Order: sequence, then C-alpha cells, then structure tokens
Amino acid sequence: MPKWGLSMKEGSILRWFKSNGDTVSKGDMILEIETEKVVNEMESPEDGKILKICASEGDTVPVGSIIAVCAKKDASNEEVDSFID
Repeated sequence: MPKWGLSMKEGSILRWFKSNGDTVSKGDMILEIETEKVVNEMESPEDGKILKICASEGDTVPVGSIIAVCAKKDASNEEVDSFID
C-alpha cells in the first residue's frame, strides 16, 4: 500500500483494474485506493506482469503492506509466496 500524504496510515482497495496474470506497462492504472481524504488511482511504476493480487476489493490495509506482486518475468507460486513471507 503506497503512502500518499504524511497522515495516511491505511488505504482501502476499491477496485482492481487488472487481474492476476495481466501484463502491465508503466503508467497503466492498476487499482483504485480510498484513504481518509481522497480516492486515487494507482499507476504501475514499471512494466511487468501481475503475478499475485494479495489484497481484495473491500480490504483495508496498512501503508507498506504488499497488495500485489508484479515482476518482469514469471515466477513459481513458491517463489511468489516466499517473497511475500
């Protein structure tokens, strides 16, 4: 979960625009996040593929939490789970 502002402590996932396995390009909108003060769309910071979405629509998670794993190449489920742990 990105931190957008000094007082942001958590965010709620409103909507995913992408799904597991989708390819993304830098700047693509990947999800919509609601905070105490704003609803904002998060862009992909780089090119890659969404390997696993870790937070569902409706979830509220703390800043710094892993909400998705994106990589430039495929990885096994074990590698992704190991990264998340």
